[in-house]
Amino acid sequence: MNLDKKTMHNIEKLVLFTVLVVAVFFKIDSVWSIVKKTITLLSPFLLGAAFAFGINVLMSFLERQIFENRRFSDKKVIRKIKRPVSLVLTIACIFGIIYMVSFVMIPQLGTAVTKFTHDIQTAFPKFQHWIYSKLSDYPKVLEAVKPYLNLSPDWESMISKISQFLTKGGTNVIGKATEMAGTVISSMGSLLVSFIFACYILVQKENLARQSGKFLKAFLPEKAYTTILDICSLSYRIFSKFIAGQCLEACILGFMFFIVLTIGKFPYALLISVMITFTALVPIFGAWIACFIGAFLILTESPVSALAFIIVFLIVQQIENNFIYPKVVGSSIGLPSIWVLAAVTLGGSLFGISGMLIFIPLTSVVYTLLKDEVYRRLEKNEAVKESTDNPEQKEKVTTRKEVTSNKN
Repeated sequence: MNLDKKTMHNIEKLVLFTVLVVAVFFKIDSVWSIVKKTITLLSPFLLGAAFAFGINVLMSFLERQIFENRRFSDKKVIRKIKRPVSLVLTIACIFGIIYMVSFVMIPQLGTAVTKFTHDIQTAFPKFQHWIYSKLSDYPKVLEAVKPYLNLSPDWESMISKISQFLTKGGTNVIGKATEMAGTVISSMGSLLVSFIFACYILVQKENLARQSGKFLKAFLPEKAYTTILDICSLSYRIFSKFIAGQCLEACILGFMFFIVLTIGKFPYALLISVMITFTALVPIFGAWIACFIGAFLILTESPVSALAFIIVFLIVQQIENNFIYPKVVGSSIGLPSIWVLAAVTLGGSLFGISGMLIFIPLTSVVYTLLKDEVYRRLEKNEAVKESTDNPEQKEKVTTRKEVTSNKN
């Protein structure tokens, strides 16, 4: 074995890698603790990068639609202001959505809860009277259920017990609430840092991409550098299409429910449709949250209408799951319907809602890379087969093998 300088350098790398693996194996708890602390420290910046990725989809769309046309594309001033103006418009859209959820949907939901509570208090005596009238011909049964029917909620006692629990409870709810408030304030600070970092990334994304490319090219071989760029480009394209497709699918579903609920003259048609639009951003299973809330809202007006709404929801949801979602989202990321369902199921079982959102585009990336590799190998095998079937090519291959064996 020729132990030249290059071989010794490779052996040193192998020994160092082996030592690191053994050290990590025997100190796995310490290593994992360091990893968790590092992730905690970097979490605002990682979250900011995720924010930037999602916001960039809408910002790029606004840039293309507003500024990149024949009238504006050649003007120097427009080229300078298109990025900040598009970013401001995107942020305005995001805060508009937050305002709609916080100050329109939630107050109406609170009003419905208050009305439902009042209806229960007034409906309980009517229910008692109805039971008495139905059981008047069955005195024995009436005597058996009478103790339960005469029970009525003591609201003053309930409020008193709740107050005592809050002030003297063993779990110290007020202290927990104060601690939770501190956590919320800390989280809001982290979110603010993440948002500012995301805005910086979006404004300087071309420079950051160029600097990252130079860094990778300086420290990696040419083949590895090209492969990483291809994978990053593919991942960005698929994730962007997934976000756009998911938003389009949610809007289509919300519009379908608005039409159906309006034609059926259901109460809270607009509110329920908007809620379905937002919750449908969670793949396949998200709209079921809106189904529960919508059924509750309609129940405050009419139990029969609530039951009819559930039936309508099941029908529309089946149409959406089997036809709209696989076509809109699946086709936009190049993933067959069966793999969309598999990615949602696996991601949800492992990481919950975030797993559903991440696993669909991640599965699409793996699927595309694997498909390209399969086609490349098949083409290579076909080329080898054709060359060996051709007598002239076969003779050349045999001669090349003989020359190689003579050299060895």
